[in-house]
Amino acid sequence: MAFIKIEKLLKKFGTMVAVNHIDLEIEKGEMLTLLGPSGCGKTTTLRCIAGLEKPDEGDILIDGRPMFSKGFVPPSQREIGMVFQNYAVWPHLRVFHNIAYGLKLQKLSKHVIKEKVTEALDSVGLTGLGRRYPGQLSGGQQQRVALARALVRNPKVLLLDEPLSNLDAKLREKMRFEIKSLVRRMHMTAVYVTHDQAEAMVISDRIAVMETGNIVQVDVPEEIYKKPANRFVADFIGTTNFIPGEISEAPRDRDLIHVKTEFGQKISCRVFDSAAAVVNQKVHVSIRPEDIEVFTKSPEGRDNLFKGTIQHRAYLGNFLYFFVNVDSTMIRVQVAYDVRQKEGEELFLYLNPEKCIALT
Repeated sequence: MAFIKIEKLLKKFGTMVAVNHIDLEIEKGEMLTLLGPSGCGKTTTLRCIAGLEKPDEGDILIDGRPMFSKGFVPPSQREIGMVFQNYAVWPHLRVFHNIAYGLKLQKLSKHVIKEKVTEALDSVGLTGLGRRYPGQLSGGQQQRVALARALVRNPKVLLLDEPLSNLDAKLREKMRFEIKSLVRRMHMTAVYVTHDQAEAMVISDRIAVMETGNIVQVDVPEEIYKKPANRFVADFIGTTNFIPGEISEAPRDRDLIHVKTEFGQKISCRVFDSAAAVVNQKVHVSIRPEDIEVFTKSPEGRDNLFKGTIQHRAYLGNFLYFFVNVDSTMIRVQVAYDVRQKEGEELFLYLNPEKCIALT
């Protein structure tokens, strides 16, 4: 049985549907990320789990307990901890008192509060900093204070709403691993919201990709990257090329179909939903830049081989991007940093049929 179960959740703001009858199950001890662009409904879903928003329809069960259908359960009774985007720490209180605030409301003894706060500070790497004010800490340390405050009451569920978006790139990368390690060490169930696909790929056990209030795909990061459900997912997760065309052949006894491109050549590619592979249907063939091989001379006996001209060359340190013009279609290719070909030179591109995916 799922530890968190979302059933037919609908949330509207006026006439705008923010969350559209979604279903989702989250297992105990799992780190699940709600990923999508601004306005897709991910934060609204998180706030419904927290009890900060009331849905118009549907229910959420936490550890088998309904949060709405049998009476509204307030946030204070849901056994959750929440970390917000802007830290939400009180600048006039010392770190110790920021973390201890919720425990004081429970009327615990000073000894127990001190013990729990010290343990929480240790768990997030802030040992000995309890007497400082938030303004005396770095951004990363302030986010750790927010984490410690969420964890100090030993919640059943940890909710994180874009917790790293206010940090610089290097600190954000470091904190991803710290949060992931902390959640695993404490065997917590966590729901993480972000629009950053790299962050989701690193931190998640599973990812739920959202678009305009709907969940369009739920899977482990590797499967979402390699087998996107549609063009939106492929475009949102990582970098890919889209080559427009229409299906010209769709043999039922083969894994590969054929797509006639807008530049008149044929591409062999995979399709994950064979029922959707209909001749003359318009599709986009997706292939990642790192999955394209380049040759200076045409290799023998290969399908999906296209001749093009290097239009742009972009150096990114550990690799290069070539933007190759194939009959007015621009294809981005990732190559080793020491490849010597220059702009204006011709290349042959091999698009491995097993790595090409036809998407609607």
